[in-house]
Amino acid sequence: MAELSCDGVFHRNVKALSCLGGKTIGGWRLVNFQVMGDLLTKVPMSSRLIGDVGGTNARFAWQSDPAAPLTLIERLPCSNFESIGAAIQTYLDNHGLPTPRFCAIGIATPITGDRVQMTNHHWSFSISALKNHYQFEQFIVINDFTALALALPEIARSELHQIGPGAEVEGSPKALIGAGTGLGVSGLLPGGKSAWVPIAGEGGHVSLSAQTEEEAAVIAHLRAGFGHVSAERVLSGPGLVNLYEASAAIDSRSPALNTPEKILQASDSDPDCKRAVQWFCAFLGSVAGDLALTLGARGGVYIGGGIAPRLLAQLETSMFRARFEDKGRFRSYLSTIPTWVIVSEHSPALIGAARALEH
Repeated sequence: MAELSCDGVFHRNVKALSCLGGKTIGGWRLVNFQVMGDLLTKVPMSSRLIGDVGGTNARFAWQSDPAAPLTLIERLPCSNFESIGAAIQTYLDNHGLPTPRFCAIGIATPITGDRVQMTNHHWSFSISALKNHYQFEQFIVINDFTALALALPEIARSELHQIGPGAEVEGSPKALIGAGTGLGVSGLLPGGKSAWVPIAGEGGHVSLSAQTEEEAAVIAHLRAGFGHVSAERVLSGPGLVNLYEASAAIDSRSPALNTPEKILQASDSDPDCKRAVQWFCAFLGSVAGDLALTLGARGGVYIGGGIAPRLLAQLETSMFRARFEDKGRFRSYLSTIPTWVIVSEHSPALIGAARALEH
């Protein structure tokens, strides 16, 4: 392996030498590079690192230029890393990639300033400090469901599973909701000239309401433990566990399971698991219907997150669609709005985060 000298210091397996950082040579920007024999691996001026960070997993992808497809998509468990910077560096190292000029990350937390603190994970960081550390020319951090919303117009029909009737009205608002580690909510509003404006909000934390006496008992049980009962307290992975425990408590049984995976696996045989899934689908229908009314989402309601794709059969036969439409005088209005579960192989939020670099 060759050695390079910079400011009188010799480096082996060099990355990010300060003497060349930021220089442009022959149309390539040398922020980070690797020495391989006598060859220098150079960074294209328009290369991009794209991230989609949830409470459980961080997904990264590489884009060689704005028109190129996303490649080298990798999922990294957040729990394996002390910080988002460590996860980014591991991804770059895993694929032998230098630091790009541009980076965009969608992350599961509200973005209200320079300091980012994840809602359902311990990662915390300064946007400006991370930008300076990697010498990004442009670094954008947005909410993960804002990123997913930006991708909605580009999701193929083959990646959407429709639940119930309805057809979209072109150019109308689109709603987005999705349960995973937490509950994400967003949407797209028409902005004129074929443009869309994404919504950055925290609708997953709206107050949950009951539609039946049984649901009122569930909410009362949860209120005793949490105080405020938000939609996320039931419509998420931890929420599924909450529903299961509430079912057991209401019938004076001791819960034996403690993860959403085990509850989903036992939903055909265990009565509390089965009821938890039924409640989940019903609550999801109610909250999604409220969102559709709020946004006037005649362009459709998209359901993202990691849980709904695993419940397609249950959603089809559950109270989901009935509860979605059960809004009194506006039943006929909602009956025409389609509801789709996003079933893409890779997270479309990566596409949306890439689009954020162009907004």
